[in-house]
Amino acid sequence: MPKKILAVDDEKHIVRLVQVNLERAGYEVVTANDGREALEKVQSEKPDLVVLDVMMPYMDGFEVLQNLRRNPATRDIPVIMLTAKAQDADVFKGWQSGVDCYLTKPFNPMELLSFVKRIFDSMEGGAGGDKRYEISL
Repeated sequence: MPKKILAVDDEKHIVRLVQVNLERAGYEVVTANDGREALEKVQSEKPDLVVLDVMMPYMDGFEVLQNLRRNPATRDIPVIMLTAKAQDADVFKGWQSGVDCYLTKPFNPMELLSFVKRIFDSMEGGAGGDKRYEISL
């Protein structure tokens, strides 16, 4: 059974880019276009990983991440922030909120795939230690 990934971004072309590349790599992908929808999809779809934008309507990515981390049922779902917010303060806020990887836009889809694979490998007993990553392209 393929791993399920929730891709969340209010920019439809970004969601599609993420979806197509992850599906080509063999993952099942569900999508959401804002923070509220993201939390609903997490509950209904039970994804194995979330790729999350920061700047979205209704609820930003940091709020979504904080909600996920506060809930015992979702606190261990890995989250990759995929965002244009590349300032040090934003990256730091992501780490403080419990993000597993912080990837800035514009991004290389192959980089995203590499981090998805690395996170899933580490969950299956691969590398130990700190499993958080930051990439700025």
